[in-house]
Amino acid sequence: MEIHYKMPNAGEPKPSAPPADAPSVTTNLRPDPPLLIADQEILPGETRRVELSVARLYDYTEQTITLKVVRGKRPGPTLLVSAAIHGDEVNGVEIVRRLLRSKALKNLRGTLIAAPIVNVFGFNSLSRYLPDRRDLNRCFPGSSRGPLASRIAYLINEQVLAHCTHAIDLHTGAIHRSNLPQIRAYLADPDTLKMAHAFRSPVILNSQLRDGSLRACAVGRGIPMLLFEGGEALRFEDSVIKSGVRGILSVMRHLGMLKPGAEHDAAPAALVAEDSHWIRSPSSGIVRIRSRLGERVEEGDVLGLVSDPLGEFELPIAARHSGVVIGLTKLPMVARGDAVLHVATFEHLDEAMELVEEFGEIFDIDRLS
Repeated sequence: MEIHYKMPNAGEPKPSAPPADAPSVTTNLRPDPPLLIADQEILPGETRRVELSVARLYDYTEQTITLKVVRGKRPGPTLLVSAAIHGDEVNGVEIVRRLLRSKALKNLRGTLIAAPIVNVFGFNSLSRYLPDRRDLNRCFPGSSRGPLASRIAYLINEQVLAHCTHAIDLHTGAIHRSNLPQIRAYLADPDTLKMAHAFRSPVILNSQLRDGSLRACAVGRGIPMLLFEGGEALRFEDSVIKSGVRGILSVMRHLGMLKPGAEHDAAPAALVAEDSHWIRSPSSGIVRIRSRLGERVEEGDVLGLVSDPLGEFELPIAARHSGVVIGLTKLPMVARGDAVLHVATFEHLDEAMELVEEFGEIFDIDRLS
């Protein structure tokens, strides 16, 4: 599915980097004790595993969503880190696991709520969707009386999101597509913009809210939320996972949940893209992509070739604008009109490329291509 990202509407201030001395975000703080989730009370200084009862399978086995709640002894924000809302997007699951093992959490202020597998049905069947083919990320805020997807959305909204002051949702590219690590967020909100820069991904996209998404639901509650994209569905990619863990820790330091440390300065800052667009195949056939994730392209550059299996014709796939490749298909077969490469454009392309290359050296982005 093509997603087109635009900057804020005319009249809205253009997002820009926050001042270097910008204070940590501490808005919407709620009293710490007690935190009640699924009838379990978690006090400051406690770490608790919480099971949210979702439904029963056909054999009457109970299906639950597992949360890990880590509470610091001192007050602070409550951050939700969620993954696998699309069941086949598994990089985020490993990001959450490594985050929970981080020694930095010993000095936590506030509360971390980790939800490594939101769509437990899709995860266990290696599918993006729920058993009824519904996309869980189009069903928020949900309903206690609706179909399964709506009930799960309602459970997450009422039992988890209701306690949070900030949130990060972890995603990958769709099946057979890979994404350069990037942050997508509603940047018209100043607190969200500061969080986006604090994450220090190589690229930030201003992404309008999608009806029914967890992110739209969070923003509706006044909760700043980032969406992290990186890698490919059904794959663990170490460079993406490392950048995700360090990005979350960096945001937590920005929010005052952790003390400043090496992770906060481990990656360069990022630039906000002016826009992004998918380049589509001019014909059905076999595609050979010449570009890589994180590569600079100039308008008119041939980024790939599509041909028939016998090689009797060959058509170029050309760049429409100069920019940086942030997504590409991994499938060699394409139909006419299929999205092949995703390119982000920047006002200062040279500066953007310097940041992407520096990030790539730290996290070995080349392994994604």
